[in-house]
Amino acid sequence: MKVQDLLIKDAMIMDLQATTKEAAIDEMIDRYHQAGVVKDVPTYRAAILKRESESTTGIGDGIAMPHAKTDAVTQAAVLFAKSDHGVEYNALDGQPVHLFFMIAAPAGANNAHLQALSALSSLLIDPDLVAALKKAQTPEEVQQLFGAAQAAKDEKEAQEAQAAAAKKATATAAQTTSNDEQPFVVAVTACPTGIAHTYMAEAALIKEAEAMGVAIKVETNGSEGVKHQLTAADIKRAKGVIIAADKQVEMARFSGKHLLNRPVIDGIKKPHELIEKTLNEQGAIYHADGDAPETGDTDQGEVDHESIGHKAYGQLMNGISHMLPFVVAGGIIMAISFLLERFVGDNSLWFTFPNQIGNAAFSFLIPVLAAYIAEAIGDRPALMPGLVGGYMASQASMSVVSSKSPAGFLGGLAAGFIAGFIVLWLKKVFKNLPKSLDGLKPIFIFPILGLLLTGGIMFFIVDPIFSMINLGLTNFLNNMGTANAVVLGALLAGMMAIDMGGPFNKAAYVFAIGAFETTQNGALMAAVMVGGMVPPLAIALATTIWPNKWTKSERNSGLSNYILGISFITEGAIPFAASDPLRVITSSVIGAAIGGGISQAFGVNVPAPHGGLFVLPLADHKLAYFLSVVIGSVIAALILGLWKKPLPESQSGLTTTKKTKN
Repeated sequence: MKVQDLLIKDAMIMDLQATTKEAAIDEMIDRYHQAGVVKDVPTYRAAILKRESESTTGIGDGIAMPHAKTDAVTQAAVLFAKSDHGVEYNALDGQPVHLFFMIAAPAGANNAHLQALSALSSLLIDPDLVAALKKAQTPEEVQQLFGAAQAAKDEKEAQEAQAAAAKKATATAAQTTSNDEQPFVVAVTACPTGIAHTYMAEAALIKEAEAMGVAIKVETNGSEGVKHQLTAADIKRAKGVIIAADKQVEMARFSGKHLLNRPVIDGIKKPHELIEKTLNEQGAIYHADGDAPETGDTDQGEVDHESIGHKAYGQLMNGISHMLPFVVAGGIIMAISFLLERFVGDNSLWFTFPNQIGNAAFSFLIPVLAAYIAEAIGDRPALMPGLVGGYMASQASMSVVSSKSPAGFLGGLAAGFIAGFIVLWLKKVFKNLPKSLDGLKPIFIFPILGLLLTGGIMFFIVDPIFSMINLGLTNFLNNMGTANAVVLGALLAGMMAIDMGGPFNKAAYVFAIGAFETTQNGALMAAVMVGGMVPPLAIALATTIWPNKWTKSERNSGLSNYILGISFITEGAIPFAASDPLRVITSSVIGAAIGGGISQAFGVNVPAPHGGLFVLPLADHKLAYFLSVVIGSVIAALILGLWKKPLPESQSGLTTTKKTKN
């Protein structure tokens, strides 16, 4: 597939009308929908906005490349759009964007599509092509420009390949020595979606290295997988390493090398600086064992700018993300068993079979949570000590002090962080072990000492303390009066709506899961589920009742939020919160808190950790559960709808019919 084949002529916009980032995205998505490239506008829009929230795709020099890979796309395509007046897009250089390349890739895009997309991305570093595109007047001219640029690139690569083959065929020992003396660096490029920025950074680094007379090998971690993978010989020979990535890449292999760790956009915009610093060995020396860097550019090597709180949150999220499949699958299957029990009794195989499967999945919650928190801190050697520490926290008997209650979720959290930092400490202690004994570290030293130290701390300190805390929390929840229950329910439900999947949301959900796992009481699960359903349902109602206050794309997204809302998928509200945080978040929090408080006032109990209104048959006080969701959503929708101002007809896409007198 050729690059120009992706540039659908009928989808091009040669005179983009939008003046804001959100409007530009909506205008391009609507054109994609008209061309049949995007079949599910809300899903594709949510994916585009999610990518923009990670980092702007306005790369500077008047170019933006919004992109997403999702099932909402029917075929790989690139939409070219040109704005003569420019759009304020929050670009990296702060300048308006004039050229847009909106990339759409289906979830199952084949290699031909992905290779063409990467080729397109690499062409855009050519300033002559960019200048010509800004002057283009017709879709045919755009396709011709890209066709010519691709042909020139192919010809150059063919000549280089021939030259390299000839050089290799006639190489002598003297020439080999000369090549070894040439400055050589290695790099890795990667972006979250692996479609555009990955390959633009690769092309920019290769082009700049060629101009500087430096040999370079660039590994790409893109949608096609890892390409041009660096070998041990490459890394050993290199003067230093450049990481231009916005996602995790394999790092242990670079231990002992000078390393610069930068965002992928720096690979596109600052290739000369990166290569020059690498040649001058200004990058910090990277240590896979977690040691501090010894020399160099310490703000760009292994040491980063993350705060302790941000790191801890990321480590906690690693545990929660791995735990959630056990929560959802095990919880729903367990809920189904409770539903069946009402019809077949507790001795029927129809009840015991799904109930035992659900319970089996639930028994892994705390161990998996602890294991992957530990893994995020200490890498793979910390996984096993964290898993065992989490298991100890889930068992009442795993303590020096006899207790009726296990350490529970709080003990599991502690186990994960303890195991992770113990392994980090062990790596530092044994960093000077002779190289001949390095093989002992992952096989004997880290697992045995890590498990012994983690287990000892859990057995003698953590489990006894958190068992008492957990027992006290259980007694408090079981004996909590109505007033306290209402306040706690309102607080947890409100937290679910603050960041809709962020730290507040996850903290409230984990607290409710912990209470449910310990007490088997689903009262707080009811509150957090109400709180999680309110934001998307409120948006769905507001877009339906006040259509003139939303764009066509937002109204389409609003319809899908009915389904997302009743399914307890709060993330459906994120695109709206991103574009209008004050109104959306404020109204959602108020409605969610009211709904959560109502659920507790009526003693609603939902013995399932997920499912939204689909687990309504399992709830105690079913009508109260339903009304909690409806009342909270309606209140939030009214606040949002009345607060938000109507849009001009040109933005809303609605026309107002005016009556005239005869």
